[in-house]
Amino acid sequence: MRAEKCQGRLTVYFEDPFWVGVFERIENGKLSAAKVTFGAEPKDYEVQEFINRHYYHLKFSPAFKTDVKDVKKNPKRAQRDAKKQTLENGIGTKSQQALKLQQEQNKLERKERSKQEREEESDRLFELKQQKKKEKHRGH
Repeated sequence: MRAEKCQGRLTVYFEDPFWVGVFERIENGKLSAAKVTFGAEPKDYEVQEFINRHYYHLKFSPAFKTDVKDVKKNPKRAQRDAKKQTLENGIGTKSQQALKLQQEQNKLERKERSKQEREEESDRLFELKQQKKKEKHRGH
C-alpha cells in the first residue's frame, strides 16, 4: 500500500478592506480551497494560532483535479518563487475556481433553503386563514 501525500498552502493577501487567507489543500492529486477573512493584518503568530485552532473546522471546496509536481526546492529559491507568485497575481487560479465552485454550491443550498422556508410560511398563513374562516362560521 502506497502512502498518499497531502500538501497545503496558505496565501494571505489584502482584498480591500480586509486581509484574506486562502487555504489550498492537495490530496490524491485533487485540489480544494477554503477562504478565511482575517480583518486586520494578521501577525505570523496569529496566523499560526488560527491554523492550530480552526484548520479542521474550515469548509473546503469540492475537490478539483490538478497536476502535482514532486520537486525538492532550496528554501531560498522557494521564498523567491513565493514572492514572485504573490507579485504576479496574488492567488492561484485553480484555487479561485475551487472557491467559485464552493460559492455556487452555497448559493444553491441557500436558494433551496429560502424557497422551502417561503413555502412553509405560505402554508402556515393559508392554514391560519382557513382556521379563521371556520371560526367565523362556527356560530351560524
